[in-house]
Amino acid sequence: MKRIVNFNSFNVFSIEKEIWDVEYHNHNFYELIIIENGKGFHHLNNITFPYKKGDVFLLRPSDGHEFSIKSKTRFIYIKFTEQYIWENLLSNKKNELKKVVQLLMEDHSFVYESVIKSKTDRIHLLQLASILLYEFSHKNTYNKEITSDLFSAIITILIRNTMNTATTKNWITQNLSRIERILYYINVNALDANKMKIENLAKEFMLSPNYISIYIKKQTGFSIQQHIMQHKIKTAEKLLLQSHYNISEIADKLSFNDASHFNKIFKAYKEMSPSEFKKRSIGK
Repeated sequence: MKRIVNFNSFNVFSIEKEIWDVEYHNHNFYELIIIENGKGFHHLNNITFPYKKGDVFLLRPSDGHEFSIKSKTRFIYIKFTEQYIWENLLSNKKNELKKVVQLLMEDHSFVYESVIKSKTDRIHLLQLASILLYEFSHKNTYNKEITSDLFSAIITILIRNTMNTATTKNWITQNLSRIERILYYINVNALDANKMKIENLAKEFMLSPNYISIYIKKQTGFSIQQHIMQHKIKTAEKLLLQSHYNISEIADKLSFNDASHFNKIFKAYKEMSPSEFKKRSIGK
């Protein structure tokens, strides 16, 4: 995979493309990509979701991605390093916000589709990104201070849209327990068969292979395999509704034996087949 290297701690620019001409790649920096206009598909870590005006994607350095453009698209890019975040964004923030930003930057809160859910916030964030682009490009008086404040506002809006679940609020107010950290790890790596091997999972959390299964079942009421399967079913729901993959492709992507196996497991969890789920959801 190609790796794009940037030596600036912070950069903002826009590009407009009718055809995507950059091969699948990752970076040595974090990246916010705002869709100013246009539509197409975003291929992120081998998962594909459609994009449209107002969508915002947050990429970590290890994330591989590329776009497929259906109609001419204008992208606003905000590239930044972890050092920039801590020196310019968090130096005067409350400890609670610092914890939230750290969660946002880690894989525990990973979001494949647009991280902005609120229609109002989509409009406001697009406006803020446009102003940030102007200030960064024109270098007027106090532009560094204004740039920092605008970026802070954008990150805070992202937090509001991705960190509003009861579970996440609990993460913010207290240190993560061992079981929470294990469940995060499973949620992030559920599709990685090697990392989900009992011996590797046990090693990650310094527990014995014989004990970790008992510990997880005792703490949550579900086995490791049930947690992994629940994650796969949730991912399948998103792929059924938001991607162009067919049933066989989704089964392969989520490491089921075949489409028949996927149908059987999905029906056991959702009491309907994947096709029925898609038809009912789209018909609502």
